[in-house]
Amino acid sequence: MTTPDGLSEYLARLTVGREIVRVAAEVSPVDEIAAVTRRVTAGAEAGGPVLVFERVAGSKLPVVTNLWGAAGRVYGFLGEESATALVERLRSELSGKVAEGWWEKLRTVPQLAQGGRFAPRVTRSGACQQVVRLGRDVELGSLPFVRSGSRETAACLTSGVVFTKDPASGVRDVARVAVAVHERASCRLLWSIHDVGFQNYLGYQRRSLRMPVAIVVGGDAAVLLAASLPGLPGVEPLRVAGFLRGGSVDLVACRSQDLEVTANAEVVLEGFIDPGEAWEPVGTVASATGHYRTEGLAPIVHVTAVTQRANPVWLASIPGGANREERALAEVASRLGLPVVQRLLPEVVDFAVPPCGSPNNVAFVSIRKQYPYQARRVIQQLMGLSPHWAVKLIVVVDEGVALRDSESVWREVAANLHAPRDLVQQVGPGSQLDHASPEPGMTAMVGLDATRKLPGEGHARVWPEAVECDADVLERLEQRWPELGLN
Repeated sequence: MTTPDGLSEYLARLTVGREIVRVAAEVSPVDEIAAVTRRVTAGAEAGGPVLVFERVAGSKLPVVTNLWGAAGRVYGFLGEESATALVERLRSELSGKVAEGWWEKLRTVPQLAQGGRFAPRVTRSGACQQVVRLGRDVELGSLPFVRSGSRETAACLTSGVVFTKDPASGVRDVARVAVAVHERASCRLLWSIHDVGFQNYLGYQRRSLRMPVAIVVGGDAAVLLAASLPGLPGVEPLRVAGFLRGGSVDLVACRSQDLEVTANAEVVLEGFIDPGEAWEPVGTVASATGHYRTEGLAPIVHVTAVTQRANPVWLASIPGGANREERALAEVASRLGLPVVQRLLPEVVDFAVPPCGSPNNVAFVSIRKQYPYQARRVIQQLMGLSPHWAVKLIVVVDEGVALRDSESVWREVAANLHAPRDLVQQVGPGSQLDHASPEPGMTAMVGLDATRKLPGEGHARVWPEAVECDADVLERLEQRWPELGLN
């Protein structure tokens, strides 16, 4: 399967596959699009369909929601049938890299993206600049920014990818950052202090330079996924995106700022942040956790240009409710993250984020346990990857437990956990969206060792075997099953 050239081509494929539902009646971007999306996707099998709202009040652009509501659709945009091919390709890239020590192993992971075939390629023109509005022609009110909750004080873009670059090295960064719109030609970036983009901002501030920013809507799914993955030091996410799509990501120079953006994007907002300008209150906005974000300041992006395709569609992700898209993206990220985790910790058999994690606060890990307190070591090293992983709860179980069956994991916790011995706690930097924390940007992480205990782990009693039938009995019954009449 080939990688589609942008969102429009992928939507055409979904139409053929009957995975898309078009809404012809006019709807409002204020609450109605969000409410319809939640109602259609709540409890839907396989994540529910892609919704295309063809007539949106106040805008000429149709709005697409729930595009990434199923992991299979993410793989389809990347030109793959499932995670298997991508994961095996990643293993192959990593297999020849040899390093000693935990940190060196982590630093060699980026080598997968250093090859020329994965480097982004700047082209002379792109579909994202078929229509260009500059200066006074910029009017953000004509774009269908969606309000996802009745208490939101500003319409938001939650599916945008923000492009920045390091003022010293010129290394590009792309990241999913929520954008709140307040005026005709300005918006707010809801950065976390741990984001690379925020660190880039500090670099411009030290130099007293305006910071160029571009906010991209739609385009290459590989870029969106790379922007959603945990960052690694010194790695340009666009090279990771090139690996994911199996070739270079095409970029085009912005019309009003010194940046390059995805050439096949639907809409691009170009602008700058003045580092000498005071940040402003964000107000109340919906977050990916499914709760409102009610505090904090954000930098002002002064929009200098809006470029778009001739007939663009507007991609919107709806926070709150079941949030199928965040679940699916977290699932894809965990699949792709497994080879990286295994490179750091070879005893790890599988790694998963359950749907209850909202979307990535909980991680399930299975290990091949060989010595006492090995599960504790795994927990502590995974906690050391925060804040980029931002996991609040890590549950470690023995190999053979089906991590994507949450009931099986919690059954192991209920059977094997003795809190005084098996509970690991650590306080450190974490997600600013963790409203349970008394301080923004700080998270208390908890690890649960739900593995069978070995001699030397403070358990003098004999650990019981699980109740099951021998393999020869199961094999005999498999052969006799037709005659039992139980099919």
